[in-house]
Amino acid sequence: MARREKVSAGLLLFRRREEGLELLLAHPGGPFWASRDAGAWTIPKGVADDGEDLLAAARREFAEETGTIPVGPFVSLGSVRQKAGKVVHAWACEGDLDPALAVSNETRSEWPRGSGRWITFPEVDRCAWFGPADARVRLNPAQTALIERLESVLAGAQ
Repeated sequence: MARREKVSAGLLLFRRREEGLELLLAHPGGPFWASRDAGAWTIPKGVADDGEDLLAAARREFAEETGTIPVGPFVSLGSVRQKAGKVVHAWACEGDLDPALAVSNETRSEWPRGSGRWITFPEVDRCAWFGPADARVRLNPAQTALIERLESVLAGAQ
């Protein structure tokens, strides 16, 4: 099936603790991302197939990158445009996940680029829970707007 290369869909899993709100973020796998932290993390997300419902794509990608099938309900957080032009459509979902048990699918990439050498690695090398302030530092800068939107939704629900 054809892919919409500039359109991604993902889920921002959250949980409420005595200490406050926590957000599950994913760190990309592979050598390019290995030593990067600030601005490198993301919500579990991926490219949607042509004609694929975006929430269905977000749920599929979350399952592929964490090994966990999200249940819902899902709250739309709208979309953000990342620096390279990719549009990420996101939903929030309350739940819990043990990061130590998260298992990602694998991907294949040429490394170093242009070398003709192909390597296989997990698409996500780890997941972790962060409070909103820490998450803002670690997330891809464009995705930080999703935190504000989630906080607004949760504040309105109280």
